[in-house]
Amino acid sequence: MTPDLTVIGLLMGASLPVKVVLLLLLAASIMSWSIIFTKRRLIRRTKDASDEFEAAFWSGGDLNTLYQSASRAKGGSLGMASIFESGFREFNRALQAGGSTPDKIIEECRRAMRVAQMREVDRLEMSLATLATIGSTSPYVGLFGTVWGIMVAFMEIGKMQTATLAVVAPPIAEALIATAMGLFAAIPAVIAYNRYADKVVRLEYRYDGFTEEFSSILTRHARAKQEG
Repeated sequence: MTPDLTVIGLLMGASLPVKVVLLLLLAASIMSWSIIFTKRRLIRRTKDASDEFEAAFWSGGDLNTLYQSASRAKGGSLGMASIFESGFREFNRALQAGGSTPDKIIEECRRAMRVAQMREVDRLEMSLATLATIGSTSPYVGLFGTVWGIMVAFMEIGKMQTATLAVVAPPIAEALIATAMGLFAAIPAVIAYNRYADKVVRLEYRYDGFTEEFSSILTRHARAKQEG
């Protein structure tokens, strides 16, 4: 009887371990693409929001007006605006409390901005580790299916004591499908992880620069308030 060597036929006739491997890799691929699209939207939205806020900030507008605009943002402030909001809120609170030196006020503002920055970076980095895990482990999971398929091929040869194409082709084809599926799950995950990790690092550098610049501005404001 001629074996069905189509992809569907091979999948339907695959041994149980190979089917389990393929299902695991399919689930990993679906999860990977879901994270890729979600993370792409989030990073783009964060970058656009940071660009828009930075343009408004350096336009020379009133900080109180900018703070009110950031605090009223639908869904909460995002990216650089969140860092600004945390720092300026702490600055106003320290001024209203009184009794603090400018250096102490700025130290508290820096701490608040660092906490906000860590929260923003953590939100951007969320699920990136999952992409890295899928990208690094999927080829090995596929390799397990490959090894199993080749092992089955040799067992069939041993049983029938012949190495005809009809005997060895189906299990070897199963092995190749498992290998291909492992690469299909791994390659997009690795590419996306490297790309998004680089974008997150670039945003983090921008956050660091903004924190330092804004701290300098708040220092001048605090000293002016004290002298006034």
